[in-house]
Amino acid sequence: MKQFCDIPFVKREEEELALDLYLPDAEEFDLFIYLHGGGLEKGKKHGVPGTMLANYLPAHGIGLACLSYRKYPNAKYPDFVEDAAAGVHWISNHIREYGNCRRIFVGGSSAGGYLSMMLCFDRRWYDACGEFPVPIAGYVHDAGQPTCHFNVLRERGIDTRRMIIDDSAPLYHIGTLPEYPPMLFLVSDNDRENRYEQTQLVLSTLKHFRYDESKIFYRLMHGKHCAYNKTLDENGNGILATIVAEFINGVKF
Repeated sequence: MKQFCDIPFVKREEEELALDLYLPDAEEFDLFIYLHGGGLEKGKKHGVPGTMLANYLPAHGIGLACLSYRKYPNAKYPDFVEDAAAGVHWISNHIREYGNCRRIFVGGSSAGGYLSMMLCFDRRWYDACGEFPVPIAGYVHDAGQPTCHFNVLRERGIDTRRMIIDDSAPLYHIGTLPEYPPMLFLVSDNDRENRYEQTQLVLSTLKHFRYDESKIFYRLMHGKHCAYNKTLDENGNGILATIVAEFINGVKF
């Protein structure tokens, strides 16, 4: 594995955002971009889920990039969405300086899942960045909030239990594009309150708009919110990492 840490990709006022790359020893590879969780207020790019992904994906021929983004209290909506888009854009334009990357997949857990859905369903964030030479071939939306994120509600002084669907909500944008790349949804049967039901609404909305159901994959996990992100399987591999690899390998060119 080849490892490159703290590569700066954008500077926001006094804060320089960086990413880590973990690449396989292979002539060509797909790359998974991971956006960490933490409620848009905590978490870090090299946390436990990222470490587990880094321990597994490159050893199985898939590259990994872990991104940082601005968080509360030093950020406000839509800073973190803009940062996520900027990171994906930088990677698309520079990853081939590090190796022959064929395709990019974007995903995240919890708050990172909210960000991955915003990038997937609302094109304005990518459109503001420019060209993407390496294509985005799919998404992994892991237990993200598809309505207005609870910390965005807090920023607005609104009860964080409210279910609001405005342009800060991924759900709001479903149906505005003619098609989406393949995507995998994960949620737990004992997830955060109302997260399972909201995930079902996303799936139902995609079906309502007659999107190609052969490109929409769903895994119901067991346990508490994103517990599987920090759990090993019977072979000692990160559960999330094996699921991501199976999804990426199953998406054909």
